[in-house]
Amino acid sequence: MQLSKKALGISPSLTLGISAMASEMKKRGEDVISFGIGEPDFDTPDYIKRAAVLAIQEGRTKYTPVAGIPELKKAICDRYFEKYGLKYDPSQVVVSNGAKQALFNIFQSILNPGDEVILLAPYWLTYPEQVRMADGVPVFVQSREEDGFQADPAAIEAAVTKKTRAILLNSPSNPGGNVYGKKVLEQIARIARENDLYIISDEIYDELVYDVKTISPATLSQDAKARTIIVNGVSKTFAMTGWRIGYAISDPALAKVMASYQSHSTSNACSISQYAALAAFQGLKEDLRCMVCVFAARAKLLYELINEIPGLSCQMPKGAFYVFANIRPVLGKKYNGQTITDSVKFCELLLKEKLVAAVPGIAFGTEGYVRISYATSEMNIQRGLARIGEFFKNIV
Repeated sequence: MQLSKKALGISPSLTLGISAMASEMKKRGEDVISFGIGEPDFDTPDYIKRAAVLAIQEGRTKYTPVAGIPELKKAICDRYFEKYGLKYDPSQVVVSNGAKQALFNIFQSILNPGDEVILLAPYWLTYPEQVRMADGVPVFVQSREEDGFQADPAAIEAAVTKKTRAILLNSPSNPGGNVYGKKVLEQIARIARENDLYIISDEIYDELVYDVKTISPATLSQDAKARTIIVNGVSKTFAMTGWRIGYAISDPALAKVMASYQSHSTSNACSISQYAALAAFQGLKEDLRCMVCVFAARAKLLYELINEIPGLSCQMPKGAFYVFANIRPVLGKKYNGQTITDSVKFCELLLKEKLVAAVPGIAFGTEGYVRISYATSEMNIQRGLARIGEFFKNIV
């Protein structure tokens, strides 16, 4: 039977692949330490769970408006006004089944076959695949560790063609934990204005920052706000990955198109999860503050332990819960007679020989690095980095 060429051309997630391998090894009784998957290791706060139970008890289990319940959309607008001073109308909000679907809706709604989207590497591995799924073409602009993994605006400008439709930003970023500064964002906004481009701003980690403030490009000017499509959700901020609530905020006309598209694909997001998300936005945020403090301490610990290992290094993350560790000094060298040809081989050997799971940098468009998540306990971080140190001692 024939299969779709488009579907066959989509690469599976290396992040989930590594995590699946680690899980299988754990089931066999092996003491695997996983730095792979990107979700908080905290439980969803109790007040959010209670709101979900109450929603069930009150019978809030039917279809909702496709773009989300009005109360949740208003709460999202209130949140962006309180945090960024940005005024949005609920008609500009589309609530979706996670931020991943929000991105999917965006690409399906703004791209025609052959249209291009500029992605700034290292990038979240889902971005290029979703662009391709919308018959678009991902165009990659590489950034350098020396620049804090913030892409050079001149390189972004050079990548713009007549087919370019959008520039996608992720700050704080997955996989690097870097936060884009105002000067770079202003240059990106200028490029978008001069070339009539959308700015897609993935802000899913915007509450998980340490000693810095995030800047939404929508705050830079009225023009930047008009062309910025914000993507966010409750997964990371409130430890609600499995509840699957994301959202996009955009121009009302685009929001209407996205809602129409969603109406024929998945319809509304889970009604119970929407009421839980509403409670999350209305809560006191003490759980969030505690989580951020814990992540900040783990980031510091991981940064120090990584940079103590000869041949391994990283920058101090400013947000999210990842470090993007530099393994370039050991590429081409051998471990137990096997050549470390690239980041994939490095991660395979590390998992097989030391029972430590990390994600290859090539999955994020940047070879010579691995992503290590610190969404795990300090004990696991110490144990895992001790194993990684032993691994490096045997590389020749």
